[in-house]
Amino acid sequence: MEISQHSVVALTWTLKDSLGETLDELTEPVEFLAGSDDLLPVISQALQGHGPGAKLDLNLEPEQAFGDFDEKLVFLAGRKQLPKEVEEGMLIAASSLPAEVVAGAPKEAILTITEIYPEHVVLDANHPLAGISLRLHLKVV
Repeated sequence: MEISQHSVVALTWTLKDSLGETLDELTEPVEFLAGSDDLLPVISQALQGHGPGAKLDLNLEPEQAFGDFDEKLVFLAGRKQLPKEVEEGMLIAASSLPAEVVAGAPKEAILTITEIYPEHVVLDANHPLAGISLRLHLKVV
């Protein structure tokens, strides 16, 4: 059976950055709906016409994957505006913060706490893989 738009497809993959560092690995098959928000459009397109056993190597530039890094999506919040328990790497919904703290961030944005200082915290609304060229080796199971 060939993959077409709106086909359920089971995949395994290895995702690396352009330096060869492994960022994600699916060793057990995971099902996705091709042509939906389950997969990046470039991946869904590349899968079209392939079937079980197909192996693909994709080179994804930032604009094909998670976009370029946008400095306008990095915010500073006063340390007192966040819970005391926050740690670097934690995620926080922009909608849970006062509007003036993340003015300009999409309301549905998930912010990553990237740095914590005594007086302020750095919040990043970019996707963690924004600005990174990716190499994806995938197999259709």
